[in-house]
Amino acid sequence: MKYRVESSYLMVGPLLPEGGVKSLHLHDHSLAIVVASKSVTIPHGHEIRVVNMHTGELIFQKTASTALSLNDEFLPS
Repeated sequence: MKYRVESSYLMVGPLLPEGGVKSLHLHDHSLAIVVASKSVTIPHGHEIRVVNMHTGELIFQKTASTALSLNDEFLPS
């Protein structure tokens, strides 16, 4: 496995195992980002990260506030 989707809190989402997880290891960079972007934490609003396990490089991160600010750009005024 090359990428780890992780959080300090339980993550749930349509692409994660039922019951949630705190980390998930994947081979594909794009899939790891999609899984992270479609997931949320319990309690809601905490950070979810995608890390390259070989280099330790942070590839992607999100929080509820980040997701809301991105969506705000697309809301009709």
